[in-house]
Amino acid sequence: MGRTYLKKATLTAKSDAPEVHETVRTILAEIEAGGDAKAMEYAAKFDRYEGNVLLTAEEIEAACALVPEKLKADIRFAHDNVKRFAEKQKSTVSDMEIEIVPGLVAGQRAIPVDAAGCYVPGGRYSHIASAIMTVTTAKVAGCRHITACSPPRPGVGVAPAIVYAAHIGGADQIMAMGGVQGVAAMTFGLFGLPRANILVGPGNQFVAEAKRILFGRVGIDMIAGPTDSLILADAQADPVVVATDLVSQAEHGYNSPVWLVTDDRALAEKVMELVPGLIDDLPEVNRDNAFAAWRDYAEVILCSNREEMAACSDAYAPEHLTVQAEDLDWWLERLTCYGSLFLGEETTVSYGDKATGTNHVLPTSGAASYTGGLSVHKYMKIVTWQRSTREGSRPVALATARISRLEGMEGHARAADVRLAKYFPGENFDLTPHG
Repeated sequence: MGRTYLKKATLTAKSDAPEVHETVRTILAEIEAGGDAKAMEYAAKFDRYEGNVLLTAEEIEAACALVPEKLKADIRFAHDNVKRFAEKQKSTVSDMEIEIVPGLVAGQRAIPVDAAGCYVPGGRYSHIASAIMTVTTAKVAGCRHITACSPPRPGVGVAPAIVYAAHIGGADQIMAMGGVQGVAAMTFGLFGLPRANILVGPGNQFVAEAKRILFGRVGIDMIAGPTDSLILADAQADPVVVATDLVSQAEHGYNSPVWLVTDDRALAEKVMELVPGLIDDLPEVNRDNAFAAWRDYAEVILCSNREEMAACSDAYAPEHLTVQAEDLDWWLERLTCYGSLFLGEETTVSYGDKATGTNHVLPTSGAASYTGGLSVHKYMKIVTWQRSTREGSRPVALATARISRLEGMEGHARAADVRLAKYFPGENFDLTPHG
């Protein structure tokens, strides 16, 4: 049968790249040249905020006191789950060594980066969970200094719940500054901060573009576009649950794609019937976002069987992938391209976004075809080392000298020659690449 589109997207998720790039490039250049004062100038312009940039201990304490105890308990629950998952992740990479040849030992070390800059969105929605996801994993990785940066609101500052989440996650500094200026401040080490070695966390198209431009000078987790979600569902799926899950992700933004892939036409048609009513029932801002996302970016795709469904999903490489179908183990084994996978009706993307422990900073726009999401490993450098006895270096030096000469790299060859001459005086070695 092939793929049949019961609903086809009229737009694709992309920003006005040239215009955004030039705007961000200019802001970054001016802040790098102008330092703290220029960053504050942009903060006043875009954030409309003129309070403290780096929150004091007293300000953090005051913000935390504003958070209701029930919400504090929920944040601690999510933080604990993220922390335990990150600790388990960290245990999967360890220092090691191996004797390559007798006398020559090589190894690896996993070393955390020194300073992490964690961007926490705070514009349309207060992303409490992003503070938990980014700061907690950096702390577990062992970063010496962690800055949490979030846009302040005029006359209010950073949302108290974000301050609380960043604080219990282990942030060393909490910065009230958003957008490109916040990213720049962490990268350039403004306001007395250490220069960030890595920038992580989601943000709008300007934050994403700033990370793109700065990549190379600083590490980044990924370049994120609009969030996207795909659901694989068969005839046994509950159309109300499927439709609700699609709408829950469409509310992220007007350009957030959601896709349903199924082999059951009746399910597809029922979901398409239900979605508009579920969108209408949302609060205004959420409703407007979800309506536009469903109208312009959503797709409903009918396939002939589950293998075709899986192939379709892998081609889309979604950020979030949900399976509401029979034989979950088959899907777990078969699917290969996704940021995070949610198996069965009993879990949902919303769980992963907030509290299950897996990270919600994930690859978008098809990037799941080549990378995973934020993890404790992103904050760590896997470096190698080696040590050798003189005898152990003999066969390596011979191979190095001959390979180097074949490549035309005589200087490399002589670095091996001089060791052979020093360690094994009087011996003659065949150091030419040709027999």
